Amino acid sequence: MITSAAARLTSGGDLEALRDRLASAGRRYTQTIADCGGTGCQAYGCQQVIDAFAQELARRGLQDTVRLRATGCHGFCERGPLAVLQPSGIFYQQIRIEDVPQIVDKTVLGQEIIESLLYCDPNTRVTIRKEHEVPFYKHQSRVVFGANGLIDPTNIDEYIAIGGYGALASALTGLSPEHVIDQVQRSGLRGRGGGGFPTGRKWQICRARPGDKKYNICNADEGDP
Repeated sequence: MITSAAARLTSGGDLEALRDRLASAGRRYTQTIADCGGTGCQAYGCQQVIDAFAQELARRGLQDTVRLRATGCHGFCERGPLAVLQPSGIFYQQIRIEDVPQIVDKTVLGQEIIESLLYCDPNTRVTIRKEHEVPFYKHQSRVVFGANGLIDPTNIDEYIAIGGYGALASALTGLSPEHVIDQVQRSGLRGRGGGGFPTGRKWQICRARPGDKKYNICNADEGDP
């Protein structure tokens, strides 16, 4: 669903001002609990954990200062349900509903680590506190999924707040079609299928065809992020 804020992207609205307003609204939160809501964690019952966090934050009157965010898959499915607390970066895994009150009490409010919920490296037997220090994540450099875990994928305003649609706004309001196609060609972007067809070339061919109405068909199967 496109929100009223997102709709202004195509009506000449000031994207930067909109982004500033959205970011400002988010600054009222001092902490964030980012719960993985991916398919793997769903199989482990993460929705019940997310609901338990919502209830616990409301019970303590923290819902306006601690943000609860259900995110896309964090990737480490075998350790679900899992959550990352920001800005500390503390990584908790295999969370149960009964763990939720002590996470809020000890870690969110008390800044205390719950050792039993930390990931233990099976090779070194060392417990790891921060998500970026977990071996599974440590050597990853995410591009397409770079914002995963930082935003709610069902909330388009959160994407706009971190810079989303900047290129689209420029293309719609400040660049000619030829310039857009040239930039895509220069980028070297190619299709993700077996042929790897150059995207800019495809757009150029479409642009050159006769007719005022053109169609952009998006391949949106489950393997295409």
